[in-house]
Amino acid sequence: MLGPDPSLTGRVSEKPILGLVITRDGDAPHYYFYELHESDTDLFADVLLAHETEYDEAEFLELVLEARKKVIDQFETDSLIEAVAAELAERAGFLIIDDSQLRVAVNVSTDDEGTFVADVEETRGGRDDYRTLLVDVEPDDAAWGLPDGTRVKDDRLSDE
Repeated sequence: MLGPDPSLTGRVSEKPILGLVITRDGDAPHYYFYELHESDTDLFADVLLAHETEYDEAEFLELVLEARKKVIDQFETDSLIEAVAAELAERAGFLIIDDSQLRVAVNVSTDDEGTFVADVEETRGGRDDYRTLLVDVEPDDAAWGLPDGTRVKDDRLSDE
């Protein structure tokens, strides 16, 4: 069974991993948040998880290593971290924090017109071919230009 090393159980981290969330009504349990990162390529991905139990770094790492070992040879998800997260959800009761729990999405802008309720179905990515991707690009590498409208030449792309 998946679980932390018994010698580590009950120890509380000196510092919270991502902090504590308490619901407004006070009746629901407290949640602690955990994050999985994957960056085997030039792309960086992460998955957020929540659990009612606070695990210290060593306990959480052990859970992740066990889940990784179980799924590494046969996962069918788009990424290893998604497979590990699903295994942690199934075996250890973690909640995967993703767009499936999304109820309201609001686009926020410095302009009043740019601040509005967005379509949740579009934001959830209800299509199988939709993935959110955050790209951090140096201004000199931006093929599409800078925020001020200046066009930037990218030598990796043809000028066609």
